[in-house]
Amino acid sequence: MSDLSKNWLILFILGCLSVLAGILALFNPFGATLAAELLAGWSFLVIGVAQIINAFREEEWGGRLWTILLGVVALLAGISLVMNPLAGIITLTVVLGVMFLVSGIFKLIVGFRVHDNMLKWAVIISGIISILLGLMILSNFPGSAVVALGVMLAVELLSNGVTAIALAWSRKSGGVHASA
Repeated sequence: MSDLSKNWLILFILGCLSVLAGILALFNPFGATLAAELLAGWSFLVIGVAQIINAFREEEWGGRLWTILLGVVALLAGISLVMNPLAGIITLTVVLGVMFLVSGIFKLIVGFRVHDNMLKWAVIISGIISILLGLMILSNFPGSAVVALGVMLAVELLSNGVTAIALAWSRKSGGVHASA
């Protein structure tokens, strides 16, 4: 029996927990938004400290200075997000909206250049959805700041959870095999 099929129960439990967390996030999108913002803040803090520490492993001063600079920027961003979460929510919501718009535009450009008809329409539709999401977030700003990050986190948790459950069932039934 492969390691994949032995661990199906752990994957199933993690998937169920992820679905449960996603449902809870949908019921309390502001709480989930705040959690996502604080998670981003703490992540920036850890990344900033790690980059600054890593800078001292650089052999050249040019590389060391850039690494320290990037570490300090990440550290300051993290401090700002953790110390002022409401302002961080607003900032991250704007970034999210703009990111969706830019991503959607690039998907449309790529989609119109793809020659495979099925892939072409999948990329174009994905681009349109990204643009619509960006417009929805930015057109309802700052009201969208209260829930946008939380809803996105909820959708991600639900998606990951359902995928993990499906993979767990597939592993249990022997549908997924590890190849050497």
